[in-house]
Amino acid sequence: MSSNLDPRSLLDELRNFDKGGFFDLGHPLLNRIVQGFVKAAGIGAAQAVSREAYFMAIEGAGLDNGLPPEVLPGANKNRLPGLRGETSSKSLEAMVKNTGKESLQWGLAAGMYSGLTYGLKEARGAHDWTNSAVAGAITGAALALTLDDSSHEQIVQCAITGAAISTAANVLSGMF
Repeated sequence: MSSNLDPRSLLDELRNFDKGGFFDLGHPLLNRIVQGFVKAAGIGAAQAVSREAYFMAIEGAGLDNGLPPEVLPGANKNRLPGLRGETSSKSLEAMVKNTGKESLQWGLAAGMYSGLTYGLKEARGAHDWTNSAVAGAITGAALALTLDDSSHEQIVQCAITGAAISTAANVLSGMF
C-alpha cells in the first residue's frame, strides 16, 4: 500500500504530471485549463529564450555577414525588443519581461483551448474533430486579438488556421 508520504523521484513526478497529477482544483475543467496553461507557458518561455540565444549566437559569430537586418529573413521579426546583445541589467530585464509575456500568451492559448475542448465534449457528449475545430477557431481568433494591430482579415485568418491545425491534430492523433 502506497501513501502520499512515500519518497518519489523527479522522474516519478514528471510521469505523474503527464497523467494530470500536479493540480486538483476540484473540477476537471479547471484542472485541464491550469495544466494546459502551465505546460504551454513553460514551452513558450523555452521558445523565447532559445530564439534570443540563437540570434545572439548568430550576431556574436558574425554569421550575419554585416547585412542590414531587413535583408536577413526573419532576423528581427521575432526578436525580443529591447535586447541588443549586451550583458547589462536592462537587457536581462527586457528578456525576462518579454519571456514572461510570451509564456503568458502561450499559456492562455493552451488553457483556453483545453477548456473549450473539454466544455464542448461535456456539452455535446462526444469528443470528435468538431470540438477541436470550434475550440481552435475561437482560440485562434482570441490570439489574433492580442496582436498590436489586428485587422478583421487577420482575426478570420487566425481563426481558420487555429481550426485547421487543431482539427488536423485531432484527426492525426488516432493514426499514430
